[in-house]
Amino acid sequence: MTEGNFVDYVKVHAASGKGGKGSVHLHREKFITKGGPDGGDGGRGGHVIIRADKSLWTLYHLKFKKHFRANHGGDGAKSRSTGKDGEDIYIDVPLGTIVRNIETEEIIFEVTEHGEEKILAEGGMGGRGNWHFKSSTNQTPRYAQPGVEGHEDWFQIELKILADVGLVGFPNAGKSTLLSVITSAKPKIADYAFTTLKPNLGIVKNRGFQTFVMADIPGIIEGAHEGKGLGHRFLRHIERNSTLLFLIPADSDDIQKEYKILLNELKQHNPELLDKKRLLAISKSDMLDEELEAEIKKELPKDIPSLFISSVAEKGLTELKDTLWKMLND
Repeated sequence: MTEGNFVDYVKVHAASGKGGKGSVHLHREKFITKGGPDGGDGGRGGHVIIRADKSLWTLYHLKFKKHFRANHGGDGAKSRSTGKDGEDIYIDVPLGTIVRNIETEEIIFEVTEHGEEKILAEGGMGGRGNWHFKSSTNQTPRYAQPGVEGHEDWFQIELKILADVGLVGFPNAGKSTLLSVITSAKPKIADYAFTTLKPNLGIVKNRGFQTFVMADIPGIIEGAHEGKGLGHRFLRHIERNSTLLFLIPADSDDIQKEYKILLNELKQHNPELLDKKRLLAISKSDMLDEELEAEIKKELPKDIPSLFISSVAEKGLTELKDTLWKMLND
């Protein structure tokens, strides 16, 4: 999914270098006419390497450059000289990037720490020179190994947002407004569904020097796990969050029903998401009086802690931040 400079899904073609040829050479110098084999080994072909970079937050730089080819290894030479290794090629990606096999869609590896490196396409081994093949029955072998071919394939690269808290809710539930009020993030806000077309990150500052990262995920609709709406393209971002904050507006027709729909979409996408800590916040509660709030409270789901907030009136936000901080650090 892309919007502006945010890209979280690309396909790239990686080709590693071929190994250099082993040398066939017989040692010759003045007064030594039959010095025996001394052909050196070929150099290793260059790798194509995925490298995690904390300064990146999108795969946008890979949108227009999809082909990466490493150099071949150098050939071996006389005096058992090994050929030069092919130069490695690096593909820098944000933290939280996973790489999949493009045919089976199985995860090959993921990178989550700055500077972490994983070989995407391994360079071919260099061939052995003829001095390796000398034996009592073959004193002057006149053959060597060719270099091993490199690996070449297409790969699927995906980004999963790394955040402590993920906002879960239907479109227009007030997620972007909440993020803009309790962080310095500036997400797009408007009075229509699917205003948010890309995940937004913000740093929440709590008491003292307490901080945590919150992610505003584009709204989920019923059937999202089947690809409806923005579908599973963004459901995967929730997998990285340790705590899920469900946001349902106070003017919802049935809060309990909306919560169950959201929970079911997460379960259908990945049942492990239900193991995460959960908190329910009833947004837009500035329109409620005490009596109406008490009535709604009776109808809320019993299996999840809940509280009432209003981003516009800044109601309950301190309690919300304190509760989330406690959940993250229990």
